[in-house]
Amino acid sequence: MSFFLMISRGIDRLNQSVGFFTTWLILATTLISAGNAIVRKAFDQSSNALLEIQWYLFAAVFLLGAGYGLLKNSHVRIDFISGMLSPRTRNWIDVGGIVLALFPFCFICIYLSWPLFIQAYNTGEMSSNAGGLIRWPVYALVPAGFALLMLQGVSELIKRLAFLFGQGEDVLSSEDAMSDEQKELLALEKLAQEQAQGAR
Repeated sequence: MSFFLMISRGIDRLNQSVGFFTTWLILATTLISAGNAIVRKAFDQSSNALLEIQWYLFAAVFLLGAGYGLLKNSHVRIDFISGMLSPRTRNWIDVGGIVLALFPFCFICIYLSWPLFIQAYNTGEMSSNAGGLIRWPVYALVPAGFALLMLQGVSELIKRLAFLFGQGEDVLSSEDAMSDEQKELLALEKLAQEQAQGAR
Protein backbone atom coordinates (compact mmCIF):
# COMPACT_ATOMS: atom_id res chain seq x y z
CA MET A 1 0.00 0.00 0.00
CA SER A 2 2.93 2.36 0.61
CA PHE A 3 3.72 2.29 -3.14
CA PHE A 4 0.14 3.31 -3.96
CA LEU A 5 0.20 6.04 -1.32
CA MET A 6 3.38 7.38 -2.95
CA ILE A 7 1.50 7.50 -6.29
CA SER A 8 -1.37 9.26 -4.51
CA ARG A 9 0.97 11.91 -3.11
CA GLY A 10 2.43 12.47 -6.59
CA ILE A 11 -1.03 12.98 -8.08
CA ASP A 12 -1.90 15.33 -5.22
CA ARG A 13 1.21 17.40 -5.93
CA LEU A 14 0.33 17.56 -9.62
CA ASN A 15 -3.22 18.81 -8.99
CA GLN A 16 -1.97 21.16 -6.27
CA SER A 17 0.34 22.74 -8.84
CA VAL A 18 -2.42 22.93 -11.46
CA GLY A 19 -4.75 24.48 -8.86
CA PHE A 20 -2.13 27.12 -8.04
CA PHE A 21 -1.72 27.82 -11.77
CA THR A 22 -5.48 28.28 -12.24
CA THR A 23 -5.57 30.98 -9.56
CA TRP A 24 -3.33 33.05 -11.86
CA LEU A 25 -5.73 32.35 -14.73
CA ILE A 26 -8.50 33.93 -12.65
CA LEU A 27 -6.37 37.05 -12.25
CA ALA A 28 -5.58 37.08 -15.98
CA THR A 29 -9.27 36.70 -16.86
CA THR A 30 -10.20 39.56 -14.54
CA LEU A 31 -7.53 41.90 -15.93
CA ILE A 32 -8.37 41.10 -19.56
CA SER A 33 -12.09 41.55 -18.88
CA ALA A 34 -11.55 44.88 -17.13
CA GLY A 35 -9.13 46.10 -19.80
CA ASN A 36 -11.49 45.12 -22.59
CA ALA A 37 -14.39 46.93 -20.91
CA ILE A 38 -12.32 50.09 -20.36
CA VAL A 39 -11.08 50.17 -23.97
CA ARG A 40 -14.60 49.56 -25.27
CA LYS A 41 -16.12 52.36 -23.18
CA ALA A 42 -13.26 54.87 -23.46
CA PHE A 43 -12.20 54.36 -27.08
CA ASP A 44 -15.21 52.59 -28.61
CA GLN A 45 -12.89 49.73 -29.65
CA SER A 46 -13.32 46.02 -29.10
CA SER A 47 -11.56 42.78 -29.96
CA ASN A 48 -13.21 39.41 -30.53
CA ALA A 49 -9.88 37.75 -29.69
CA LEU A 50 -9.86 39.41 -26.25
CA LEU A 51 -13.50 38.50 -25.66
CA GLU A 52 -12.84 34.89 -26.59
CA ILE A 53 -9.65 34.57 -24.54
CA GLN A 54 -11.76 35.52 -21.51
CA TRP A 55 -14.00 32.48 -21.87
CA TYR A 56 -11.04 30.28 -22.86
CA LEU A 57 -9.37 31.18 -19.55
CA PHE A 58 -12.65 30.88 -17.66
CA ALA A 59 -13.14 27.39 -19.10
CA ALA A 60 -9.55 26.51 -18.18
CA VAL A 61 -10.12 27.49 -14.55
CA PHE A 62 -13.11 25.19 -14.14
CA LEU A 63 -11.90 22.28 -16.25
CA LEU A 64 -8.28 22.19 -15.09
CA GLY A 65 -9.25 23.06 -11.50
CA ALA A 66 -11.75 20.20 -11.12
CA GLY A 67 -9.08 17.77 -9.89
CA TYR A 68 -7.87 20.38 -7.39
CA GLY A 69 -11.45 20.80 -6.18
CA LEU A 70 -11.67 17.05 -5.52
CA LEU A 71 -8.30 17.13 -3.75
CA LYS A 72 -9.57 19.89 -1.43
CA ASN A 73 -12.92 18.10 -0.95
CA SER A 74 -14.75 21.22 -2.11
CA HIS A 75 -17.34 19.41 -4.19
CA VAL A 76 -20.94 19.29 -2.99
CA ARG A 77 -21.78 17.00 -0.08
CA ILE A 78 -24.87 16.78 2.04
CA ASP A 79 -23.02 17.66 5.25
CA PHE A 80 -26.08 17.18 7.44
CA ILE A 81 -26.30 13.52 6.42
CA SER A 82 -22.59 12.75 6.05
CA GLY A 83 -21.93 14.24 9.49
CA MET A 84 -24.16 11.60 11.06
CA LEU A 85 -22.34 8.69 9.40
CA SER A 86 -19.35 6.85 10.79
CA PRO A 87 -15.95 7.54 9.19
CA ARG A 88 -15.86 4.04 7.68
CA THR A 89 -19.31 4.48 6.14
CA ARG A 90 -18.37 7.86 4.65
CA ASN A 91 -15.24 6.36 3.14
CA TRP A 92 -17.10 3.36 1.70
CA ILE A 93 -19.64 5.73 0.13
CA ASP A 94 -16.76 7.66 -1.44
CA VAL A 95 -15.21 4.44 -2.77
CA GLY A 96 -18.54 3.53 -4.40
CA GLY A 97 -19.00 7.04 -5.79
CA ILE A 98 -15.49 7.17 -7.24
CA VAL A 99 -15.66 3.73 -8.86
CA LEU A 100 -19.31 3.73 -10.01
CA ALA A 101 -19.85 7.39 -10.89
CA LEU A 102 -16.66 9.45 -11.15
CA PHE A 103 -14.53 7.06 -13.22
CA PRO A 104 -17.22 6.18 -15.79
CA PHE A 105 -18.25 9.84 -16.13
CA CYS A 106 -14.66 11.00 -16.68
CA PHE A 107 -14.00 8.19 -19.14
CA ILE A 108 -17.10 9.01 -21.19
CA CYS A 109 -16.24 12.74 -21.28
CA ILE A 110 -12.66 12.03 -22.39
CA TYR A 111 -13.84 9.48 -24.97
CA LEU A 112 -16.37 11.90 -26.47
CA SER A 113 -14.23 15.05 -26.37
CA TRP A 114 -10.98 13.62 -27.71
CA PRO A 115 -12.19 13.25 -31.34
CA LEU A 116 -13.49 16.84 -31.31
CA PHE A 117 -10.09 18.08 -30.20
CA ILE A 118 -8.27 15.99 -32.84
CA GLN A 119 -10.61 17.16 -35.59
CA ALA A 120 -10.23 20.82 -34.58
CA TYR A 121 -6.45 20.42 -34.39
CA ASN A 122 -6.16 18.71 -37.79
CA THR A 123 -8.43 21.20 -39.56
CA GLY A 124 -7.09 24.29 -37.78
CA GLU A 125 -10.66 25.19 -36.81
CA MET A 126 -11.06 28.91 -36.16
CA SER A 127 -13.73 30.93 -34.43
CA SER A 128 -16.53 32.07 -36.73
CA ASN A 129 -16.16 35.60 -35.29
CA ALA A 130 -13.97 38.09 -37.15
CA GLY A 131 -10.56 38.21 -35.50
CA GLY A 132 -11.46 35.24 -33.32
CA LEU A 133 -9.07 32.62 -32.01
CA ILE A 134 -8.12 29.12 -33.07
CA ARG A 135 -10.37 26.59 -31.36
CA TRP A 136 -8.31 23.48 -30.66
CA PRO A 137 -6.68 24.78 -27.44
CA VAL A 138 -10.05 25.22 -25.76
CA TYR A 139 -11.21 21.81 -27.03
CA ALA A 140 -8.05 20.30 -25.51
CA LEU A 141 -9.10 21.61 -22.09
CA VAL A 142 -12.01 19.17 -21.92
CA PRO A 143 -10.09 15.86 -22.09
CA ALA A 144 -7.20 17.39 -20.10
CA GLY A 145 -9.52 18.56 -17.33
CA PHE A 146 -11.35 15.25 -17.05
CA ALA A 147 -8.04 13.36 -17.14
CA LEU A 148 -6.81 15.42 -14.16
CA LEU A 149 -10.12 14.81 -12.38
CA MET A 150 -9.88 11.07 -13.03
CA LEU A 151 -6.27 11.03 -11.80
CA GLN A 152 -7.34 12.76 -8.60
CA GLY A 153 -10.10 10.17 -8.30
CA VAL A 154 -7.38 7.49 -8.35
CA SER A 155 -5.55 9.33 -5.58
CA GLU A 156 -8.69 9.72 -3.47
CA LEU A 157 -9.58 6.04 -3.98
CA ILE A 158 -6.12 5.02 -2.75
CA LYS A 159 -6.50 7.23 0.34
CA ARG A 160 -9.98 5.90 1.13
CA LEU A 161 -8.88 2.27 0.78
CA ALA A 162 -5.73 2.91 2.84
CA PHE A 163 -7.91 4.20 5.68
CA LEU A 164 -10.43 1.37 5.37
CA PHE A 165 -7.67 -1.22 5.58
CA GLY A 166 -5.96 0.51 8.51
CA GLN A 167 -2.95 1.82 6.61
CA GLY A 168 -3.76 5.52 6.34
CA GLU A 169 -5.53 8.42 7.98
CA ASP A 170 -9.14 9.44 7.41
CA VAL A 171 -8.72 12.39 5.06
CA LEU A 172 -12.46 13.09 5.24
CA SER A 173 -12.13 13.90 8.94
CA SER A 174 -9.12 16.18 8.56
CA GLU A 175 -9.68 19.92 8.93
CA ASP A 176 -8.61 20.52 5.32
CA ALA A 177 -11.49 18.32 4.11
CA MET A 178 -14.14 20.10 6.15
CA SER A 179 -16.58 22.56 4.62
CA ASP A 180 -16.79 26.08 6.06
CA GLU A 181 -20.04 25.11 7.80
CA GLN A 182 -18.41 22.06 9.40
CA LYS A 183 -15.48 24.20 10.60
CA GLU A 184 -17.89 26.74 12.13
CA LEU A 185 -19.85 23.95 13.85
CA LEU A 186 -16.62 22.47 15.23
CA ALA A 187 -15.52 25.90 16.50
CA LEU A 188 -18.92 26.41 18.19
CA GLU A 189 -18.71 22.97 19.81
CA LYS A 190 -15.24 23.78 21.18
CA LEU A 191 -16.46 27.16 22.45
CA ALA A 192 -19.43 25.53 24.17
CA GLN A 193 -17.14 22.96 25.81
CA GLU A 194 -14.77 25.69 27.03
CA GLN A 195 -17.67 27.72 28.45
CA ALA A 196 -19.09 24.63 30.17
CA GLN A 197 -15.70 23.90 31.77
CA GLY A 198 -15.31 27.54 32.82
CA ALA A 199 -18.73 27.53 34.50
CA ARG A 200 -17.77 24.61 36.77
